[in-house]
Amino acid sequence: MITGKTKIFGVIADPIGHVRAPELFNPIFEERGVDAVMIPFHITPDSLESTVRGLAAMPNCGGVCVTNPHKITMASLCDELDVVASLTGAVNVVRFQNGRLHGHNFDGVGFTAGLEGGGKHSLDDKHILIIGAGGAARAIAAALAYEPIASLTISNRTPKKAEDIVVKLKQYNHDIEFRAIDTLLLDLELANFDIIINTTTLGLNDGDPMPCALENVKPDALIADIIMNPPVTRWMEAAEEKGLKTHAGKYMLDKQVELIGKFLGAF
Repeated sequence: MITGKTKIFGVIADPIGHVRAPELFNPIFEERGVDAVMIPFHITPDSLESTVRGLAAMPNCGGVCVTNPHKITMASLCDELDVVASLTGAVNVVRFQNGRLHGHNFDGVGFTAGLEGGGKHSLDDKHILIIGAGGAARAIAAALAYEPIASLTISNRTPKKAEDIVVKLKQYNHDIEFRAIDTLLLDLELANFDIIINTTTLGLNDGDPMPCALENVKPDALIADIIMNPPVTRWMEAAEEKGLKTHAGKYMLDKQVELIGKFLGAF
């Protein structure tokens, strides 16, 4: 029952149809007797700042989860950022407090916890490729920099964005090999990776091209996607048809729910 006392939380995206946060948070609110609701807000980039400022001015709106394409822009709008959000320049949750925006990023810890806990996949001594250089890529890369991996390579259509992430990572860990490569050269390198992670939006729509071809991928490689809806992307289907192991995007958010809820003050 939604009343005048119900606390409002949101999830913002463009497009919005793929988001899973309301499906995860609202049953928890009901189960725990929390008078709150999580609502999807379809916000376009050109109206992001004005809309978010309006939401933050509402005393009964506690904050928002943030997904594509707003993670990096939202970080620039925040009054305060936690250490990971500051390092990555991206947020995936913002708490509203007296009109101020407090940003945090749980994507990285959510992904690594989901990989090891949900998927039961080890990161030890692995050579890892991240496709994409957006907000989620930055957070996952930062989290992986504190795991016992052998190397981390970031590929992006705009190589400069991948290179910027690598420069930051090298400042925090000198034991892992960090590299950036142009997406145009990706096919030549695919056989070198144990885990390949798609952090782009490729796969949200039926007609999207695949993040990378799979012909040159090693037989025991793990294909991981962070897209949550559809739960199995066409890229993952193609990987499974080749007998490759896959890891779904849902685990990344599942492992963050409790952390996000506490940060928002929702439970």
